[in-house]
Amino acid sequence: MKAELVTSGTELLLGEVADINTCYIAGQLAALGIDLYYCATVGDNFERFSRVLKQAWDRSDLIIITGGLGPTQGDITREVIAAVLGEKTAIDPSLKKELTAFFTGRGIEMPASNLKQAMIIPSAVPLRNASGTAPGWWVEKEGRLVITLPGPPGEMQTMWQNVVLPRLKAKSGAIILSRTLKTWGLSEAKVDELVSPFLKSSNPTLALYARADGINLRITAKAPTESAAGAMLFTREKEIRKILDKYIWGADSDTLEDIIGKLMTEKKLTIAFAENFTGGMLAGSFTGRPYFKGGLVLPSGAAVTGASTVEMAQKVRRHFRAAVGMAIAGRQLVTVAKRNAFITVVSKDRSASVATGYPGNPQLIARRTINHALIFLRDFLRANF
Repeated sequence: MKAELVTSGTELLLGEVADINTCYIAGQLAALGIDLYYCATVGDNFERFSRVLKQAWDRSDLIIITGGLGPTQGDITREVIAAVLGEKTAIDPSLKKELTAFFTGRGIEMPASNLKQAMIIPSAVPLRNASGTAPGWWVEKEGRLVITLPGPPGEMQTMWQNVVLPRLKAKSGAIILSRTLKTWGLSEAKVDELVSPFLKSSNPTLALYARADGINLRITAKAPTESAAGAMLFTREKEIRKILDKYIWGADSDTLEDIIGKLMTEKKLTIAFAENFTGGMLAGSFTGRPYFKGGLVLPSGAAVTGASTVEMAQKVRRHFRAAVGMAIAGRQLVTVAKRNAFITVVSKDRSASVATGYPGNPQLIARRTINHALIFLRDFLRANF
Protein backbone atom coordinates (compact mmCIF):
# COMPACT_ATOMS: atom_id res chain seq x y z
CA MET A 1 0.00 0.00 0.00
CA LYS A 2 1.44 3.36 -1.10
CA ALA A 3 0.57 6.18 1.30
CA GLU A 4 0.65 9.95 0.96
CA LEU A 5 0.24 12.54 3.69
CA VAL A 6 -1.17 16.02 3.17
CA THR A 7 -1.09 18.57 5.99
CA SER A 8 -3.24 21.62 5.39
CA GLY A 9 -3.08 25.08 6.88
CA THR A 10 -1.50 28.37 5.87
CA GLU A 11 -0.19 28.69 9.43
CA LEU A 12 2.15 25.75 8.72
CA LEU A 13 3.60 27.46 5.65
CA LEU A 14 4.16 30.68 7.61
CA GLY A 15 5.99 28.85 10.37
CA GLU A 16 3.45 29.96 12.97
CA VAL A 17 2.66 26.35 13.95
CA ALA A 18 5.08 23.42 14.10
CA ASP A 19 4.14 20.44 11.94
CA ILE A 20 4.03 17.71 14.58
CA ASN A 21 1.48 15.64 12.69
CA THR A 22 3.75 14.61 9.82
CA CYS A 23 6.38 13.15 12.12
CA TYR A 24 3.77 11.32 14.20
CA ILE A 25 1.84 9.79 11.30
CA ALA A 26 5.02 8.84 9.44
CA GLY A 27 6.16 6.86 12.46
CA GLN A 28 2.76 5.23 12.83
CA LEU A 29 2.66 4.16 9.19
CA ALA A 30 6.17 2.74 9.38
CA ALA A 31 5.14 0.66 12.39
CA LEU A 32 2.22 -0.66 10.35
CA GLY A 33 4.48 -1.61 7.47
CA ILE A 34 2.76 0.93 5.19
CA ASP A 35 5.07 2.73 2.76
CA LEU A 36 4.81 6.51 2.98
CA TYR A 37 6.00 7.80 -0.41
CA TYR A 38 5.02 11.49 -0.35
CA CYS A 39 4.33 14.31 2.11
CA ALA A 40 2.91 17.72 1.18
CA THR A 41 1.86 20.86 3.03
CA VAL A 42 -0.70 23.15 1.40
CA GLY A 43 -2.28 26.39 2.50
CA ASP A 44 -5.96 27.30 2.77
CA ASN A 45 -6.40 27.86 -0.95
CA PHE A 46 -9.06 25.85 -2.77
CA GLU A 47 -7.32 25.61 -6.15
CA ARG A 48 -3.89 24.67 -4.81
CA PHE A 49 -5.35 22.22 -2.29
CA SER A 50 -7.40 20.60 -5.05
CA ARG A 51 -4.33 20.15 -7.26
CA VAL A 52 -2.40 18.56 -4.40
CA LEU A 53 -5.24 16.15 -3.62
CA LYS A 54 -5.78 15.28 -7.30
CA GLN A 55 -2.09 14.42 -7.63
CA ALA A 56 -2.26 12.26 -4.50
CA TRP A 57 -5.39 10.52 -5.82
CA ASP A 58 -3.60 9.67 -9.08
CA ARG A 59 -0.51 8.09 -7.50
CA SER A 60 -1.33 6.78 -3.99
CA ASP A 61 -3.54 4.09 -2.45
CA LEU A 62 -3.89 5.71 0.97
CA ILE A 63 -4.20 9.48 1.44
CA ILE A 64 -4.19 10.94 4.93
CA ILE A 65 -5.13 14.60 5.37
CA THR A 66 -4.73 16.54 8.61
CA GLY A 67 -6.26 19.92 9.31
CA GLY A 68 -8.95 22.01 7.65
CA LEU A 69 -11.85 20.39 9.49
CA GLY A 70 -12.81 23.36 11.64
CA PRO A 71 -15.82 25.69 11.29
CA THR A 72 -14.12 28.70 9.69
CA GLN A 73 -14.02 29.82 6.07
CA GLY A 74 -10.39 28.75 5.87
CA ASP A 75 -11.27 25.15 6.78
CA ILE A 76 -11.80 23.73 3.31
CA THR A 77 -10.74 20.07 3.49
CA ARG A 78 -14.29 18.73 3.16
CA GLU A 79 -15.09 20.96 0.20
CA VAL A 80 -11.85 20.04 -1.59
CA ILE A 81 -12.41 16.30 -1.19
CA ALA A 82 -16.00 16.60 -2.39
CA ALA A 83 -14.92 18.52 -5.49
CA VAL A 84 -12.05 16.15 -6.40
CA LEU A 85 -14.24 13.07 -5.91
CA GLY A 86 -17.21 14.66 -7.71
CA GLU A 87 -19.62 14.34 -4.79
CA LYS A 88 -21.87 16.76 -2.92
CA THR A 89 -21.83 17.41 0.82
CA ALA A 90 -24.92 17.25 3.00
CA ILE A 91 -25.59 17.60 6.72
CA ASP A 92 -25.49 14.28 8.56
CA PRO A 93 -28.30 14.27 11.19
CA SER A 94 -26.34 12.21 13.71
CA LEU A 95 -23.29 14.49 13.46
CA LYS A 96 -25.51 17.56 13.83
CA LYS A 97 -27.06 16.03 16.94
CA GLU A 98 -23.63 15.33 18.45
CA LEU A 99 -22.41 18.84 17.70
CA THR A 100 -25.50 20.39 19.28
CA ALA A 101 -25.09 18.22 22.37
CA PHE A 102 -21.41 19.21 22.62
CA PHE A 103 -22.26 22.91 22.88
CA THR A 104 -25.37 22.41 25.00
CA GLY A 105 -23.37 20.40 27.52
CA ARG A 106 -21.03 23.36 27.95
CA GLY A 107 -23.80 25.91 28.19
CA ILE A 108 -22.69 27.64 24.97
CA GLU A 109 -24.80 28.57 21.97
CA MET A 110 -23.55 26.79 18.86
CA PRO A 111 -22.54 29.21 16.08
CA ALA A 112 -24.23 28.48 12.78
CA SER A 113 -20.80 28.09 11.16
CA ASN A 114 -20.18 24.95 13.21
CA LEU A 115 -22.82 23.14 11.16
CA LYS A 116 -20.28 22.68 8.36
CA GLN A 117 -18.55 20.18 10.68
CA ALA A 118 -21.64 17.96 10.29
CA MET A 119 -21.29 17.92 6.50
CA ILE A 120 -20.35 14.67 4.80
CA ILE A 121 -20.25 13.14 1.32
CA PRO A 122 -22.03 9.87 0.38
CA SER A 123 -18.85 7.78 0.21
CA ALA A 124 -17.56 8.97 3.59
CA VAL A 125 -18.01 7.38 7.01
CA PRO A 126 -17.63 9.85 9.89
CA LEU A 127 -14.87 9.32 12.44
CA ARG A 128 -15.92 10.50 15.88
CA ASN A 129 -13.72 13.04 17.62
CA ALA A 130 -13.63 12.41 21.36
CA SER A 131 -11.55 15.54 22.02
CA GLY A 132 -13.21 18.23 19.90
CA THR A 133 -15.94 19.20 17.48
CA ALA A 134 -14.24 18.23 14.20
CA PRO A 135 -15.12 14.68 13.09
CA GLY A 136 -12.88 13.00 10.56
CA TRP A 137 -13.78 11.10 7.41
CA TRP A 138 -13.04 7.57 6.21
CA VAL A 139 -13.59 7.51 2.45
CA GLU A 140 -13.21 4.37 0.33
CA LYS A 141 -13.68 4.84 -3.40
CA GLU A 142 -12.23 3.36 -6.60
CA GLY A 143 -9.72 1.24 -4.68
CA ARG A 144 -8.38 4.19 -2.72
CA LEU A 145 -8.70 5.20 0.91
CA VAL A 146 -8.84 8.82 2.10
CA ILE A 147 -8.67 9.55 5.83
CA THR A 148 -9.14 13.03 7.26
CA LEU A 149 -7.99 13.96 10.75
CA PRO A 150 -8.19 17.16 12.81
CA GLY A 151 -5.17 19.45 12.80
CA PRO A 152 -4.55 19.95 16.57
CA PRO A 153 -2.02 17.22 17.47
CA GLY A 154 -3.84 16.18 20.64
CA GLU A 155 -7.11 15.62 18.80
CA MET A 156 -5.39 14.01 15.83
CA GLN A 157 -3.39 11.52 17.90
CA THR A 158 -6.41 10.52 20.00
CA MET A 159 -8.50 9.90 16.89
CA TRP A 160 -5.66 7.99 15.27
CA GLN A 161 -5.13 5.66 18.21
CA ASN A 162 -8.79 5.08 19.08
CA VAL A 163 -10.46 5.09 15.67
CA VAL A 164 -8.10 4.99 12.69
CA LEU A 165 -5.39 2.59 13.85
CA PRO A 166 -7.77 -0.32 14.64
CA ARG A 167 -9.43 0.11 11.23
CA LEU A 168 -6.12 0.14 9.36
CA LYS A 169 -4.91 -2.93 11.23
CA ALA A 170 -8.11 -4.78 10.38
CA LYS A 171 -7.84 -3.71 6.75
CA SER A 172 -4.28 -4.92 6.42
CA GLY A 173 -5.30 -8.43 7.51
CA ALA A 174 -1.84 -9.01 8.95
CA ILE A 175 0.00 -8.84 12.26
CA ILE A 176 2.75 -6.22 12.36
CA LEU A 177 5.43 -6.28 15.05
CA SER A 178 8.40 -3.97 15.56
CA ARG A 179 11.63 -4.15 17.53
CA THR A 180 14.07 -1.27 18.04
CA LEU A 181 17.76 -1.87 18.74
CA LYS A 182 19.73 1.04 20.22
CA THR A 183 23.42 1.50 19.46
CA TRP A 184 26.21 3.81 20.58
CA GLY A 185 29.70 4.38 19.24
CA LEU A 186 29.12 4.28 15.48
CA SER A 187 28.05 6.98 13.05
CA GLU A 188 24.78 6.66 11.15
CA ALA A 189 26.72 6.17 7.92
CA LYS A 190 28.80 3.35 9.42
CA VAL A 191 25.74 1.56 10.79
CA ASP A 192 24.09 1.95 7.38
CA GLU A 193 27.15 0.42 5.75
CA LEU A 194 27.32 -2.54 8.14
CA VAL A 195 23.64 -3.50 7.86
CA SER A 196 23.14 -2.49 4.22
CA PRO A 197 22.01 -5.97 3.04
CA PHE A 198 19.07 -5.85 5.46
CA LEU A 199 17.99 -2.36 4.39
CA LYS A 200 16.92 -3.75 1.02
CA SER A 201 14.51 -6.25 2.57
CA SER A 202 10.80 -5.51 2.19
CA ASN A 203 9.73 -7.87 4.99
CA PRO A 204 11.03 -7.55 7.58
CA THR A 205 11.99 -3.94 6.95
CA LEU A 206 14.85 -2.14 8.65
CA ALA A 207 15.08 1.61 9.20
CA LEU A 208 17.81 3.72 10.86
CA TYR A 209 17.23 6.77 13.06
CA ALA A 210 19.82 9.11 14.55
CA ARG A 211 18.95 9.97 18.14
CA ALA A 212 20.73 11.74 20.98
CA ASP A 213 21.29 8.32 22.57
CA GLY A 214 22.86 6.85 19.42
CA ILE A 215 21.68 5.24 16.22
CA ASN A 216 18.44 3.28 16.49
CA LEU A 217 17.54 0.40 14.18
CA ARG A 218 13.86 -0.45 13.90
CA ILE A 219 12.93 -3.88 12.53
CA THR A 220 9.31 -4.31 11.40
CA ALA A 221 7.84 -7.66 10.38
CA LYS A 222 4.45 -8.43 8.85
CA ALA A 223 2.89 -11.90 8.88
CA PRO A 224 -0.52 -13.62 9.11
CA THR A 225 0.06 -14.56 12.77
CA GLU A 226 1.82 -13.00 15.74
CA SER A 227 4.07 -16.04 16.16
CA ALA A 228 5.19 -15.86 12.54
CA ALA A 229 5.92 -12.14 12.77
CA GLY A 230 7.77 -12.69 16.05
CA ALA A 231 9.91 -15.40 14.48
CA MET A 232 10.86 -13.06 11.64
CA LEU A 233 11.85 -10.35 14.13
CA PHE A 234 13.90 -12.80 16.19
CA THR A 235 15.81 -14.04 13.15
CA ARG A 236 16.59 -10.58 11.83
CA GLU A 237 17.61 -9.29 15.27
CA LYS A 238 19.96 -12.25 15.69
CA GLU A 239 21.56 -11.46 12.32
CA ILE A 240 22.01 -7.79 13.21
CA ARG A 241 23.44 -8.60 16.62
CA LYS A 242 26.14 -10.73 15.00
CA ILE A 243 27.34 -7.55 13.30
CA LEU A 244 26.66 -4.84 15.90
CA ASP A 245 26.41 -6.64 19.23
CA LYS A 246 29.18 -4.77 21.07
CA TYR A 247 27.58 -1.46 20.05
CA ILE A 248 24.00 -2.34 21.05
CA TRP A 249 23.20 -1.06 24.52
CA GLY A 250 19.42 -1.57 24.68
CA ALA A 251 16.17 -2.22 22.89
CA ASP A 252 12.65 -0.77 22.59
CA SER A 253 11.80 1.30 25.70
CA ASP A 254 15.18 0.79 27.43
CA THR A 255 16.88 3.94 28.70
CA LEU A 256 20.49 4.36 29.69
CA GLU A 257 19.37 5.54 33.13
CA ASP A 258 17.42 2.32 33.66
CA ILE A 259 20.37 0.19 32.57
CA ILE A 260 22.67 2.02 34.98
CA GLY A 261 20.05 1.61 37.70
CA LYS A 262 19.89 -2.13 37.16
CA LEU A 263 23.68 -2.43 37.43
CA MET A 264 23.83 -0.26 40.55
CA THR A 265 21.12 -2.33 42.21
CA GLU A 266 22.61 -5.70 41.24
CA LYS A 267 26.06 -4.70 42.49
CA LYS A 268 24.68 -2.89 45.58
CA LEU A 269 26.48 0.35 44.74
CA THR A 270 25.76 4.03 45.32
CA ILE A 271 26.79 7.01 43.20
CA ALA A 272 27.22 10.78 43.33
CA PHE A 273 27.79 13.29 40.53
CA ALA A 274 29.69 16.55 40.02
CA GLU A 275 28.94 18.69 36.97
CA ASN A 276 30.06 22.06 35.67
CA PHE A 277 29.21 21.31 32.07
CA THR A 278 25.73 19.89 31.98
CA GLY A 279 23.99 22.04 34.59
CA GLY A 280 22.87 19.20 36.84
CA MET A 281 21.06 17.32 34.06
CA LEU A 282 22.97 14.12 34.80
CA ALA A 283 22.19 14.11 38.52
CA GLY A 284 18.62 15.20 37.82
CA SER A 285 17.97 12.10 35.74
CA PHE A 286 18.68 9.94 38.81
CA THR A 287 16.81 11.96 41.42
CA GLY A 288 14.68 9.77 43.66
CA ARG A 289 16.50 6.53 42.92
CA PRO A 290 17.71 4.70 46.05
CA TYR A 291 21.33 4.34 44.92
CA PHE A 292 21.68 8.07 44.10
CA LYS A 293 23.48 9.83 46.97
CA GLY A 294 23.61 13.38 45.63
CA GLY A 295 24.99 15.79 43.08
CA LEU A 296 26.89 19.06 42.88
CA VAL A 297 26.66 21.68 40.14
CA LEU A 298 29.91 23.63 39.96
CA PRO A 299 30.55 26.95 38.19
CA SER A 300 32.24 26.85 34.81
CA GLY A 301 35.78 28.05 34.86
CA ALA A 302 39.00 27.59 32.99
CA ALA A 303 39.77 24.70 30.71
CA VAL A 304 39.74 21.35 32.51
CA THR A 305 41.81 18.19 32.17
CA GLY A 306 41.30 14.54 32.87
CA ALA A 307 43.28 14.97 36.10
CA SER A 308 41.05 17.76 37.37
CA THR A 309 37.90 15.72 36.74
CA VAL A 310 39.41 12.81 38.66
CA GLU A 311 39.77 15.17 41.60
CA MET A 312 36.19 16.39 41.18
CA ALA A 313 34.84 12.86 41.05
CA GLN A 314 36.76 11.74 44.13
CA LYS A 315 35.67 14.80 46.09
CA VAL A 316 31.98 14.28 45.31
CA ARG A 317 32.28 10.55 46.06
CA ARG A 318 33.78 11.25 49.47
CA HIS A 319 31.42 14.13 50.19
CA PHE A 320 28.31 12.00 49.71
CA ARG A 321 29.96 8.78 50.96
CA ALA A 322 29.16 6.97 47.73
CA ALA A 323 30.84 3.91 46.26
CA VAL A 324 31.20 5.59 42.87
CA GLY A 325 31.79 9.19 41.88
CA MET A 326 31.34 10.71 38.47
CA ALA A 327 32.34 14.11 37.09
CA ILE A 328 31.58 15.91 33.85
CA ALA A 329 33.47 19.13 33.26
CA GLY A 330 34.16 21.26 30.22
CA ARG A 331 34.42 24.69 28.69
CA GLN A 332 32.24 26.22 25.99
CA LEU A 333 34.17 27.62 23.06
CA VAL A 334 32.89 31.08 22.18
CA THR A 335 33.78 31.02 18.49
CA VAL A 336 32.19 27.70 17.50
CA ALA A 337 29.08 25.77 18.52
CA LYS A 338 31.10 23.02 20.17
CA ARG A 339 32.13 22.09 23.68
CA ASN A 340 35.12 20.12 24.91
CA ALA A 341 34.50 17.99 27.98
CA PHE A 342 36.07 15.34 30.18
CA ILE A 343 34.11 12.52 31.77
CA THR A 344 35.57 10.69 34.75
CA VAL A 345 34.32 7.79 36.85
CA VAL A 346 36.05 6.77 40.08
CA SER A 347 35.72 4.23 42.85
CA LYS A 348 37.82 4.12 45.99
CA ASP A 349 40.88 2.78 44.17
CA ARG A 350 40.10 3.01 40.44
CA SER A 351 39.49 5.78 37.92
CA ALA A 352 38.85 6.15 34.21
CA SER A 353 38.51 9.24 32.04
CA VAL A 354 37.53 10.07 28.49
CA ALA A 355 37.53 13.30 26.48
CA THR A 356 34.50 14.19 24.36
CA GLY A 357 33.53 16.84 21.84
CA TYR A 358 30.12 17.24 20.23
CA PRO A 359 28.81 19.93 17.86
CA GLY A 360 25.35 21.47 18.03
CA ASN A 361 23.35 23.76 20.27
CA PRO A 362 24.09 23.74 24.03
CA GLN A 363 21.09 21.57 24.92
CA LEU A 364 21.93 18.92 22.32
CA ILE A 365 25.61 18.94 23.26
CA ALA A 366 24.71 18.46 26.92
CA ARG A 367 22.31 15.60 26.15
CA ARG A 368 24.83 13.78 23.97
CA THR A 369 27.58 14.27 26.52
CA ILE A 370 25.36 12.82 29.24
CA ASN A 371 24.55 9.80 27.09
CA HIS A 372 28.24 9.30 26.40
CA ALA A 373 28.86 9.54 30.15
CA LEU A 374 26.23 6.90 30.90
CA ILE A 375 27.73 4.47 28.36
CA PHE A 376 31.15 5.12 29.91
CA LEU A 377 29.74 4.55 33.40
CA ARG A 378 28.10 1.28 32.30
CA ASP A 379 31.41 -0.03 30.97
CA PHE A 380 33.25 1.05 34.15
CA LEU A 381 30.76 -0.73 36.40
CA ARG A 382 30.92 -3.92 34.34
CA ALA A 383 34.72 -3.94 34.29
CA ASN A 384 35.41 -3.08 37.92
CA PHE A 385 32.61 -4.51 40.06
